[in-house]
This record gives sequence, structure tokens and C-alpha cells, in this order.
Amino acid sequence: MNGKSVGFSHRLASGDRVSIYPVFEALDISSVTAVRPEPLRVVRFVADVHLGRLARYLRLAGFDTVYDNDSTDVELARISLEERRILLTRDRGLLMRSAVTHGYLVRSVRPREQLREVLERFDLWRLVRPFSRCSLCNGVLEKVDKEQVAPQLPEKTIAHTSDFWRCSRCGKIYWHGSHHRSLASLFTNPDAT
Repeated sequence: MNGKSVGFSHRLASGDRVSIYPVFEALDISSVTAVRPEPLRVVRFVADVHLGRLARYLRLAGFDTVYDNDSTDVELARISLEERRILLTRDRGLLMRSAVTHGYLVRSVRPREQLREVLERFDLWRLVRPFSRCSLCNGVLEKVDKEQVAPQLPEKTIAHTSDFWRCSRCGKIYWHGSHHRSLASLFTNPDAT
């Protein structure tokens, strides 16, 4: 109202200028929206069959991402609509289906570049929560004691690692191995100062 953020209880006066913003996909207006303490929208994705590596990277970045390499276009459109997920695809025809209300045509062909493209397009860098989801099944990772998972681990891992996480859905065990640094570099915003 008149250039200031106000709640719904604020009364209009004659001559007031009112600006109302929709949910933005690529513009952070959180500094000017005080109507609700938390955004109503949760960013969730469904990736088409050609974006398996991107789906894995999005999960590793902490984003709820549905992916099944056997999904049909009809199933992808249905999941996007019913579960209110952004459909990620490289298929323009899929985005033209009437059931698709939120979608994005991924332009890059390289998975690491695709991840950066999606994070930048939807302004998601501040929402990245690395290594909080299972890269295989999309389940949430939970910290577990070493003793709970020791029987399932290689001896060298037990000897040299102390922090472990387990997928709440499929039970896969994760730890910061030799690949961790390489993967962590994916989630660093190149424009952050």
C-alpha cells in the first residue's frame, strides 16, 4: 500500500495506491511481502524421463523431485497437476498439454548446467539444503548413530567416518565420502559474494 507492505487488515483510504503480487517463480519479493510470515508455495518438481541426472541433483540440493524413467507424458502431466509440481522437461510438446499448469523447458543438455539453470530460473539458491534428500527415492534423510548402521558399512568407512544419515523411505545410508566435495560444489551459487 503506497509502496509499503501491509497485512489484509489494513484499511484503504481514498487515493491509496495498492499493488498486489502473484506468487513469483523467478523473482524474490520476500522483502516486500509481510502479509504472511511464510510463503504459501512449496517448490516441488516432477522431471521427465530425459532428466534423470537433473532429478538426482535437485534431490541432492534438497528439492522434492519426482522422477521415474518409465513415466509417460500423460502420467507426468497428471502428477504435475494433482501434486502441484513444476514439470521440468526438454519436450516442448509435453509443456503444451492442457493439464500442465506449471512447467519449464530446460534448455541445457548437460546435467550440472541444467541444475544451475533451474536454480537461477526459479530463484532457488537461498532454498538449497544440500544432502537432505535421498538421491535415489526422494525420501528425507535423517541423522543416525554410527552404531545403528555399522553392520551395513564397509570397515574403512566405519573407521574413518563418524556422521551418517539414512533415508526415511528406502533405508539407504549416506555419509560424506570422497565424492562429497565434488557434489557440494554444485550447490554453491556462482553469483554469491
